[in-house]
Amino acid sequence: MSFLLWILAVVLVVAGIVSIVRGQLLWGIVLIIVGLLVGPGGVSIFT
Repeated sequence: MSFLLWILAVVLVVAGIVSIVRGQLLWGIVLIIVGLLVGPGGVSIFT
């Protein structure tokens, strides 16, 4: 389960970075924060 959370967190952070590069600053920041919260190293919302 933690491996899937790690993959999800990586996808969210990468999507956030891409959004920031494309000019959607607020959406990118939200995606990065959610990615950090979901990841096993952060405060996981599933535990």
